[in-house]
Amino acid sequence: MTDHLGYWMRMVSNHVSFAFARRLEGKEVTVAEWVMMRELQDAGPLAPNRLAGRMGMTRGAISKLADRLVAKALVTRDDDPADGRAHVLALSEAGSLLVPDLARLADENDEAAFACLTAEERAQLDRILRKIAGAHGLKSSPTG
Repeated sequence: MTDHLGYWMRMVSNHVSFAFARRLEGKEVTVAEWVMMRELQDAGPLAPNRLAGRMGMTRGAISKLADRLVAKALVTRDDDPADGRAHVLALSEAGSLLVPDLARLADENDEAAFACLTAEERAQLDRILRKIAGAHGLKSSPTG
């Protein structure tokens, strides 16, 4: 089993993900909620179906995630100005203020996880992972 690259990728991925989840606990935000907030920061207000496509999630999963973030007052759900029957999700003011703090935690998590690599090794790993993702058409945001 340990001869498989997938085994080692999963081990490292789990370590990085779980460490980040622990860092986020103090902010009362999950990794999936962070990913949604980052998508909304990058894209601006989005219809749930467009957000679902960007994140590689179902519309139902996005709705549940949005409900949690709306309840935490980190995301707003407003009528779509282009279609009164639909709505859009956007970061609230509190959500917009929290994103940079969460980004700092993500950066610190990456630094801790990959501190054993030189800058050249990090760049090489980044290129390799992006190449694998591109070869498989992986475009959605990882959420967990």
